[in-house]
Amino acid sequence: MLQEIAEQPAVLETTIHAEREKYRRLGEFLRKKDIDLIVIVARGSSDNASLFGRYLLEVTAGIPVSLAAPSVYTLYNAKINLSRALVIGVSQSGEGADINQVLESAKASGAYTLGITNEGDSTMARIADEALLIHAGREKSVAATKTYTGQMLHFYMLARELAQNKLEFERIPEYTAKALELRHNVEKLVERYVFMENCVVVGRGMNYGNSYELALKLMETCYVVAERFSSADFFHGPLAIVERRFPVVLFGPTGVTKKSSVELLNRLHELNADCLAITNDADIAKMAPNSLILPSDIDEFLSPIPFIVPAQLFAALLSEAKGIDPDAPRSLSKVTKTI
Repeated sequence: MLQEIAEQPAVLETTIHAEREKYRRLGEFLRKKDIDLIVIVARGSSDNASLFGRYLLEVTAGIPVSLAAPSVYTLYNAKINLSRALVIGVSQSGEGADINQVLESAKASGAYTLGITNEGDSTMARIADEALLIHAGREKSVAATKTYTGQMLHFYMLARELAQNKLEFERIPEYTAKALELRHNVEKLVERYVFMENCVVVGRGMNYGNSYELALKLMETCYVVAERFSSADFFHGPLAIVERRFPVVLFGPTGVTKKSSVELLNRLHELNADCLAITNDADIAKMAPNSLILPSDIDEFLSPIPFIVPAQLFAALLSEAKGIDPDAPRSLSKVTKTI
């Protein structure tokens, strides 16, 4: 897991160069189609990447995005009219049976389909009208890291084409390399949390998907019961679980979500809670009892990939500190096939 975390800048750089021309052609094609809905279907970490994709595509392209419930198709056999939709399957292996069944059903209803996967010869790549590849090489760790950020990168590339915006995602590999430099800070920090059994992970907007992803990583590699919330939702009841020294991890970039991050930190201070902030904002870093600080010039829209890197390191190193092998979590396998 640690090795694959370290590979991410190179994977992202390779994916940008390898898929750029494909996206140019795809963008020309999609802009001519009458698409008024995007549907994304995924499970696990891929679903968390898709949650980020939903925010990014809706904000930049102005097209409504739905995260599909695969059971609607696989268990209830619902017939959904997707004739004017773009349907995107997201799967590291490309072998999720339910995800692929949704893609097949979407094609039958007239949708144009894309498959974001790390495996070019997978079932998903064969089903989708266009396969968008993560050039990560084989991912051996059960806990997805480099394929998660690779999936997020594809949403940036798609957003640029659909919105014809100027998101500077080419800088993300550089920012990701900077984030890896925090490893020594994380190594010292995990000693504080080695006995942690429960926590809350909070993120909002572009980093909301990261709150789900870190919570998943803590559950699968550290066996920590981790809940995840938007900072906006957290005040609507879940705040009641926080007591003295209760651990909260906050994704707090500079940008439009800063106000809600500051409000939450003030409330956590009143409750004497423990908080770890992953941030590039000086005010948030100063307010949090513990923080992992990234470069201040990372725009909020570009923050999700570099911000998840110290979180991945935190999960992997905390797992080791707890005496757990993060590469062999109990009861789990790399490819999960559900219907």
